[in-house]
Amino acid sequence: VLVTAYDIIFFWVARMIFSGCAHTGKPPFHTVFIHGLVRDDKGRKMSKSLGNGIDPLEMAEQYGADALRFNLVTGNSPGNDMRFLPDRCEAMRNFANKIWNASRFLMMNLTIEKNGLPEKLELEDKWILTRLNTLIGEMTDNMEKYELGVAAQKVYDFIWGDYCDWYIELTKARLQGTDEDSKTRAQQVLLYVLTETLKLLHPFMPFITEEIWQALPHEGDFLMLQTWPAVSKELAFPEDEATMESIME
Repeated sequence: VLVTAYDIIFFWVARMIFSGCAHTGKPPFHTVFIHGLVRDDKGRKMSKSLGNGIDPLEMAEQYGADALRFNLVTGNSPGNDMRFLPDRCEAMRNFANKIWNASRFLMMNLTIEKNGLPEKLELEDKWILTRLNTLIGEMTDNMEKYELGVAAQKVYDFIWGDYCDWYIELTKARLQGTDEDSKTRAQQVLLYVLTETLKLLHPFMPFITEEIWQALPHEGDFLMLQTWPAVSKELAFPEDEATMESIME
């Protein structure tokens, strides 16, 4: 796969394809993913003469490499130009902090040493697992179609809304209660959903996801080498999801 902007299709892409065919007898790429240009906040093309370029190293130093990457990915749609807004880097840094704080909350309440789901699930457990299952299916489809911006936005919404704002809040009473079985099961679901979500987020924000994953109970050496999550029919509870949604309204 070759990833490139549209402004060098003739100057580089076409010539590389012709050169590859001439010297090896086959094209060098099976897919060319063409994205738009990254422009400044006024919509102008970045150039040395205008002095409106952005130094990515400075942005990474100020906001973090993950925040910079996620800003560019979420603002991207195939073929369309995007305006680089530094304020969005700050918003994505806040998103990274949200993930970090959610992970710290889980670690502070974690007493289990193995990652796995319990046999008995509460209503809110079935709801978050169903939502995760839907997310995995939709993101996989988006990624296969190179809809990277759409996929990134979906995992953003899931983490911020479903997992942090709803599910963590719903489990606090169980984690702080006296029912040890319910407390353990809440930890199991929290851990499972977080680790699966980290796998989905890893292509976009590799540094923070690897750091968090290493601090959680896991198998294997690196998050990067884990298998991409797959949709599971056993973890789909549409009726319970609908019940939970009606309660949340």
